[in-house]
Amino acid sequence: MGNLLALLGVGEEEERLYRALLRRESSPASGSRDFGCAERDTASGESAALDRLVALGLATRDSHDSVRPVPPPRAVDALVDGRLRRLREELEREVVRQGIVESLFLERLAAITPPAPAGAAGGIRTITQLHGVEAVREAIDELTFFARTEDLTTEPTGVLTEESIAVSHPINMRLLRRGVRIRMIMGSGITQDPRTLAYMCDLVAHGAEVRVSHHPVERMIIVDRSAALTPIDPARTARGALLVREPGLVTTLVTLFERMWEASKELPARDTEMPSPVELEVLAVLREADKDETAARRLGMSVRTYRKHLATLMRRLGAANRVEAALLAHEKGWLN
Repeated sequence: MGNLLALLGVGEEEERLYRALLRRESSPASGSRDFGCAERDTASGESAALDRLVALGLATRDSHDSVRPVPPPRAVDALVDGRLRRLREELEREVVRQGIVESLFLERLAAITPPAPAGAAGGIRTITQLHGVEAVREAIDELTFFARTEDLTTEPTGVLTEESIAVSHPINMRLLRRGVRIRMIMGSGITQDPRTLAYMCDLVAHGAEVRVSHHPVERMIIVDRSAALTPIDPARTARGALLVREPGLVTTLVTLFERMWEASKELPARDTEMPSPVELEVLAVLREADKDETAARRLGMSVRTYRKHLATLMRRLGAANRVEAALLAHEKGWLN
């Protein structure tokens, strides 16, 4: 049959053992007997292969050291996700190594930067006005892509919209994967917003540092202590932002950030009853979709996974049915 799983990073020996486990589990002769531990059922060489099988997510090992195969759909999904993640990381490293974005960015810079007057110093302007939300987001994309060491961010309200989370999540995860240190100061509103709190806790779980301030916070983003974004009008952030590269001003903003950081408190641990970001999405779509298939498709997950999340939420809420689950979630403040 060949090594079909080689495409997904599985060796020939691991695939052979995985198929053997699947046959044994499905065999009537095996009954309810556990798949014995590697030391009992396999040669010493296969013991190491079984360990690799568990590491790949193709099998699980219980407290009795018995190995069972993960169901094929779930196993292949995990392999695909892992392959895509590794491929993305490889491509990101190659893009950085070849300076692809830098090259494209210089093309645009050459078009928008006027020639310097005779005798004047050339180069990028130290303060640039960016008008509108889209221009600001483009600047954030560029700054974070080039970030190498540190990203400092504040959110005075402490509350992020669903759209803001969707935009910032992949950016922040990319930074964390590259080893960039992320520090964020959130306004006290985060303690009353389950969605934002869950998102921040997720970032912390991946290595970010987040604090909550009960004092006024100035809005800013500082990257590598060499460039900063501040709003043109703090009361009307949609107007745009100032992109600051002047070293003295950036240093002043960093000092201000450090003072706000010292005056802030650690992010409170997420209540164990607080739903995860995925569970919040399940609750939100529960009110809109009349069929599980529709809801699962909208969330990009299998029907079984959707129902599993829903069952967990209903048990946590003590709800007898889905309508009651939605009502109880709303009362707890999990849904707006």
